[in-house]
Amino acid sequence: MPPFPSGEISLAPCAQCAPTRSPPADTAIASAAATDITRHFIRAKRPCADGYRWYLRRQEGASNYQALLDDLVREGRVDDACWMLDQFGPTNDVLEVDHLETDALVFAGNVHCRGSADVDGVLRTGRSLRVQGGLRVGGALRVGEDLRVAGAVRCDGSARIHGDARVGWSLAVAQRLQCMGSLRVGGELDGGATVQIDGHCTVGQDLRAMGALDCNGGIKAGGHLHCDAEVQATRGLQVAGDLDCKGHLQVGWGVRAGGHIHAGGAIRAGESLWAGETIAAGEAYGVYAGLDVRLPDWPHSAQVCAREQPARLLSGCWTEGLGSTP
Repeated sequence: MPPFPSGEISLAPCAQCAPTRSPPADTAIASAAATDITRHFIRAKRPCADGYRWYLRRQEGASNYQALLDDLVREGRVDDACWMLDQFGPTNDVLEVDHLETDALVFAGNVHCRGSADVDGVLRTGRSLRVQGGLRVGGALRVGEDLRVAGAVRCDGSARIHGDARVGWSLAVAQRLQCMGSLRVGGELDGGATVQIDGHCTVGQDLRAMGALDCNGGIKAGGHLHCDAEVQATRGLQVAGDLDCKGHLQVGWGVRAGGHIHAGGAIRAGESLWAGETIAAGEAYGVYAGLDVRLPDWPHSAQVCAREQPARLLSGCWTEGLGSTP
């Protein structure tokens, strides 16, 4: 990630980009949350005793929703702020800043940062997060809708994005990465634990995961793919370099690698397996291709192609000498 710009960086927005408070669109609860929250409203959500006492001390009358979140974060009660956001939901408010540097931020609406963002602890938004520079988060990253970052992203905790994620440079997450939409990364993707993607995953360079890699769409990497556990893709999997998986490799459609395809467990593909080098499953495990192919389509949709025939090829139509070109 490029270095963050020097000079004073503040959470306070400039005069031209003050937060916009748009009315929320959905339920009566969201409408109440965006305006005032009374002690009866809080009590109905059954908060913890300590949090409720804090509210009674600090907010005797009605209080603005976002102001409550800000007060909680300011006093180090980030978990309580996240709880409140879980209870009352997002708003359509927009916070626009030139640069962002703070200990933690819990904002119920959309956050748009025109420069780089550096948050030491938790960064959570009720809706989208857009950063036109680089993004560093020292704690957990939680985005209620889409994430858009033009530069690189480094998260020292876990990351959960409830929409699509687009990162212009690299993405590094020290703990679990969960994206409930599609994920596109221009550079490298490093997952420190489990990587779970509900849509498609497209990575411009290498893709690495210390835990399991689970994708409900297809996976495409412009470099190598290395996973220290199992890899599962509901659709196809394509890598320009080597594919190394220390667990099982299971793909609903076909698998293609410019280098080798090696797994510590079984290799299962619904359609064809293509490798520029070798294909090898783990010791005492088999290689299976064409598991979802009709028998009349077997010769062209269940092909297994590599420099040499894989050991323990238990399913598939071996096509000698074609290499990785169908």
